[in-house]
Amino acid sequence: MHTQTATLLVDVPLLETGRLVLREPRLSDWDAMNAFGRSERSGFIGGPFEEWQNWGALTGGIGHWLLRGYGLWSVEDRATGRPAGRVGVINHIDWSEPELGWHIYDGFEGRGIAYEAAMAARDHAQGRMGLGPLISHIHPDNTRSRRLAERMGAVVERETELRRTPCLIYRHPKGAA
Repeated sequence: MHTQTATLLVDVPLLETGRLVLREPRLSDWDAMNAFGRSERSGFIGGPFEEWQNWGALTGGIGHWLLRGYGLWSVEDRATGRPAGRVGVINHIDWSEPELGWHIYDGFEGRGIAYEAAMAARDHAQGRMGLGPLISHIHPDNTRSRRLAERMGAVVERETELRRTPCLIYRHPKGAA
């Protein structure tokens, strides 16, 4: 029997801001990611989730980079080296187009990290990657994410449902900031 192998390689750009490093997802992100996914804070993205679902999100996120050439970066706090969240561009099979999304982990909210990371991700995606103008799916009751999108210059384009859940489609401005 002859066995063939395949090499799977994916390049995840490293983005740096004043306080953050946006880098590839790693197994060392697991504890923070799982804690977020199991908490009530994940409610606006369909959670809380079971541990096995969070594992699927971690491994699926890596696969997204491989299959689409873009995905969610792990956001690392430069001062502590701790994972602070995830941000980036996703396009699931049931999405109409690529979406800029963000999740900030417990203890890192309210410090402008989501804005700093999301702007870096959006600028890179709409500049170097040639995507956009991007959208963000935001639940109507998620006032913090709505304020962030509006601070970034995004405007509500339409109301819809996504996976049987109410959703506002925010359209981001064209081009890098």
